[in-house]
Amino acid sequence: AYGGDSVFTTTAATAPNVYVAGYIASGIGGVGVATIWKDGVPTSLTNGNNVAVANSVFVSGSDVYVSGFENNGSNDIAKLWKNGIATSLTNGTNSAAGRSVFVLGSDVYVAGSEHNGTKNVAKIWKNGIATSLTNGTNDAEGQTVFVSGSDIYVAGSENNGIKAVAKIWKNGVAVSLTNGTEDAEVYSVFVFGADVYAAGYEYNSAATVLNAKLWKNGVATNLNNASSTGGAFSVYVSGADVYIAGNETVGTPGIQSAAKVWKNGIGNVVTNGVEDAGAFSVYVFSTDVYLAGFEFSGTKAVAKIWKNGVATSLTNGTNDAYAYSIFVK
Repeated sequence: AYGGDSVFTTTAATAPNVYVAGYIASGIGGVGVATIWKDGVPTSLTNGNNVAVANSVFVSGSDVYVSGFENNGSNDIAKLWKNGIATSLTNGTNSAAGRSVFVLGSDVYVAGSEHNGTKNVAKIWKNGIATSLTNGTNDAEGQTVFVSGSDIYVAGSENNGIKAVAKIWKNGVAVSLTNGTEDAEVYSVFVFGADVYAAGYEYNSAATVLNAKLWKNGVATNLNNASSTGGAFSVYVSGADVYIAGNETVGTPGIQSAAKVWKNGIGNVVTNGVEDAGAFSVYVFSTDVYLAGFEFSGTKAVAKIWKNGVATSLTNGTNDAYAYSIFVK
């Protein structure tokens, strides 16, 4: 359930349903098929004729919304699926993608981007109607959307001509989180009361690593070790606790990436670092912490979820598969 105070209420008398969005490379010639899993059972959203990916899932009442894209043979079309029925947000003239979906009442918001023929333009669609957040002079990406009351927050990045600057747009007005001397990106935004949390990364050229970052009201905190590469892809706030999903290189010489969850800045690795892995999404339900992501098994990526650190595979490793978003209801 969703409260007007931007707080997800996560209590239930019965076991919850777990929804996951991603893709399985099971189409023609290994083409990605946009997929939604409910309690581990997959449903294909596309037929496998063209590349498609489901990037985000949001459940409102009995309705399941998924955003992503499907290629038309030439360009990617931004898509919204409601209960498996697809709506195109763009016409396919230029490539576009829906990165994040959020539902409040009867309004459906999708954040993403559309190419204008030269550059990517950050966009927000409300009930299918697009609003550009950038003017198309420089590349920009809308990666995530969160709605709190009457305020619409979109986060991502906009290039300054040289570097990608991490940004949050509140009701279309941009605030920069980084100064543009290093590349940076926001992948997730979460509003809790008066506080705005953003998760992403900023490149550290001196150490030649990516720093996983949390911004709270614009103030940055580094999450990973200064000598390792990391990324923060999802943030979720539950009461006084802030959870972040991501990855960080581990071991010697630190070339493998391990899936990781940070709680109040303290990191916990949920994979052993033997195979590459990452957590792209976190959701807290009651006292349980759910992650969605992937872990390699040999040469293939296996879509996975972790509940309180315990892994469940969504795929068998025959084909590459990734889980990008999780929603528990």
